[in-house]
Amino acid sequence: MAKKRPTGPSPELVDIVDATDRPLLVMPLAEAHRQGLFHRSVMVLVFNDQGKLYLQKRGPQKSLYPNRFDLSATGHVRAGESRQEAAARELQEELGLTAPSLAWLDAVPASEETAYEFVTLFTAGRLGRPPRPNPNEVAGGVFVDAAELAALVRDYRDLLTPAVIRFSERKVLFPV
Repeated sequence: MAKKRPTGPSPELVDIVDATDRPLLVMPLAEAHRQGLFHRSVMVLVFNDQGKLYLQKRGPQKSLYPNRFDLSATGHVRAGESRQEAAARELQEELGLTAPSLAWLDAVPASEETAYEFVTLFTAGRLGRPPRPNPNEVAGGVFVDAAELAALVRDYRDLLTPAVIRFSERKVLFPV
C-alpha cells in the first residue's frame, strides 16, 4: 500500500547560510527559526506622494511581534531566490504593489538581535498608488512622516518591531 503524502501547504524553504552569508543547505523556515540558524530576510520601504513612509501593522496571527508596526513589506528570502526577487515578491504579496525598481538602502548582519537573519533593506520609492494590504499577511497600516516616526520610536517603542527601531536609529528610513 502506498503512503499518503500530506496535502497541506508545503513549508517555505530558505537557504541556511554561514556567518559570512555563504549558502550551506536548504531547510524549512520554521526549522531554521527553531534552531536559530543563519538565513536571509528583506524589508522594503514604500512612500506616498507626500514622502510619508508606510508602516504595516502585523497581523495577530504572526509568531513574532503580532499587532506591531513594521516596515512597509517584509519577508524571508526563499531558497535559490535573490534578495531583489524576494523584495519584489513580498511587496506584491503583502501590499499588492509593484515597483518600477527597488534600490538597496542598507544591510544588517545576522545576529541574535535579528533572529539570525541577514537583513537587506530596499526602497520602492514613491509609488503614487496606495497599498492594498493582503489581510492574510497584514492587518493594515499607516503613513508617517519623519517627525511622527521619531515620536513613535521615542515614546511608543512597544508598538514597533525591532527592525523599525533599528533602521530608524541608523537614520536610513527617510533617504534624501
